[in-house]
Amino acid sequence: MSDCTSIDPLVTPYIDEEIAADERQRIEAHLRACPPCYSRVVAERAVRRLIAARRPALDAERASPVLRAKCAGLKACAISQVPAGLMGSWRSRLVPLALAATLVFGVGGVGLYQATDRSTRLMAAELTADHLKCFTMNGLLHTHDEPAVVQSAMLSGFGWRMHVPAQLERIGFELVGSRPCFYGQGKVAHLMYRHDGKPVSIFMLPNSMHAAQVVDVMGHEAVIWSGGGRTFVLIAREPRAEVERMASTVQAALR
Repeated sequence: MSDCTSIDPLVTPYIDEEIAADERQRIEAHLRACPPCYSRVVAERAVRRLIAARRPALDAERASPVLRAKCAGLKACAISQVPAGLMGSWRSRLVPLALAATLVFGVGGVGLYQATDRSTRLMAAELTADHLKCFTMNGLLHTHDEPAVVQSAMLSGFGWRMHVPAQLERIGFELVGSRPCFYGQGKVAHLMYRHDGKPVSIFMLPNSMHAAQVVDVMGHEAVIWSGGGRTFVLIAREPRAEVERMASTVQAALR
């Protein structure tokens, strides 16, 4: 069976159906035995189909400045966080896969922000894509921030004098870290936790107010509330009642 390194330059021609029959058979044999490469092909095919479907709109309209800034920021973040020892290995190719959901969402949403920039469901969907992307990156890089680092980042990046709630540890929360993310209206703070080992994201949207509600999006529950001129969104893939319970505890702890 071919190894990942020899397959890598052939993946795009394979997806574009610009490859000889014998090479195609070799790639398909490799994909049947290699989940990471198979996942890459699935992601690239999805992006290719979406771009083809949206080509008339993309030809007629340039991406918005917000979308261009988001893509540039994600690229820079991905490159900066890959350890030198992983570059060139098959693991480094998981970085674009971690961003694939964001790219698909962004391309599919070209021209929609003007019409739906106040849509809570659209906001929740984009934040859920960031939740998936950031935890995929964390699973690859195994980064972990101490509370003092998170608090300093929130103050310097958002002017938010928050304190990492110690009481969350008593209900099974483990702090993973924080990072700035981007959505349709600009930069947001992303606090990353694990609850009994499962990923939980708490997003803080500055200068934003949304009505309290719970949204089911992309297989996740997003609990939304506002206070102090900020909107908070807790996202997790657990039963709705459990996510609402977690959100109630977090809301009280962040006051």
